[in-house]
Amino acid sequence: MRAVVNTDAGIRTVEVDEPERLPDGAPGGAGVRISVAAAGICGTDVQFVGAGITGFVYGHEFAGVDDNGTAYFVEPTLYGGTCEECRAGHPQRCVEPGHGNLGVFSDGGMAETVVVPEYTLLELPPRLDVRDAGLIEPGAVAWHALRRAQVRPGERLLVVGGATIGLLAAAAARYQGIDVDVEARHPHQLAAADKLGAGRPSGAYDVVIDAAGGESSLARSAEAARRGGRIVSLGVYLDKMPVPGSAVSQVKELTYVNSISYGRHDGVREVGEVASMLAEQPDIARTLITHRYPIEEAREAFRVAADRKAGAIKVVIEP
Repeated sequence: MRAVVNTDAGIRTVEVDEPERLPDGAPGGAGVRISVAAAGICGTDVQFVGAGITGFVYGHEFAGVDDNGTAYFVEPTLYGGTCEECRAGHPQRCVEPGHGNLGVFSDGGMAETVVVPEYTLLELPPRLDVRDAGLIEPGAVAWHALRRAQVRPGERLLVVGGATIGLLAAAAARYQGIDVDVEARHPHQLAAADKLGAGRPSGAYDVVIDAAGGESSLARSAEAARRGGRIVSLGVYLDKMPVPGSAVSQVKELTYVNSISYGRHDGVREVGEVASMLAEQPDIARTLITHRYPIEEAREAFRVAADRKAGAIKVVIEP
């Protein structure tokens, strides 16, 4: 079967063996076979390619159908389920052996077929197209950040960063009845924010979500926050997190809140909440998914995904 891997020559579509079953003793048993319908390219994937990271099939934003034709999103978080973090609803913080993510140092969903633990599956609402369902993953990242932000009625919210997760944070805020503004670098990102009902930046904010993950975006977030405001760090910092110094953060008494991945609350899966949002508001997917490529054109898909000036927001590979 065909799959997308990074090689010494860059991203390539190659032939690999069909998956059979999960190893004996793996949580979730032998696993469920899924024919992948679509897999999104994440900014992390692009970073990994640039860093030359190899050795696994890429893709942690994917959905497909089982042998009976039932459509599922695959939640890529791998966890044991018995540690204190898992029992508290935070599988993304699992400390048990084998925890991790499909498509991040282990084979993921940019392939024609995968075998995944049964507990990763989320059956899709009837109105959500399986080809759009990879958006659930970045959407859940954004949804979790909003929960961490604890935006109260009347508070002003700004999202810094107009890529997929920043725009999904804005979409989730609007879905939850929260007014939100978006600061983005590129005109096509601002146009997408407008379609999602977000405003343009003005004044100071009670809560700022840094969805870009860079030194300049974190500095801008601190600048935009009011005194006593909260910064939610949603961008991925691979080294140190460059928090602005005393001239801004301490003088303003800013609170910094970290947010990573997604989990559960009150027994509810955050990926399920996002699936409902996308099913009820199909314009979100129509706005954010800008490019679709067959799996044999994965190299071109990654090139476009890495070029923000090309007008790409979410690029999807369809095996």
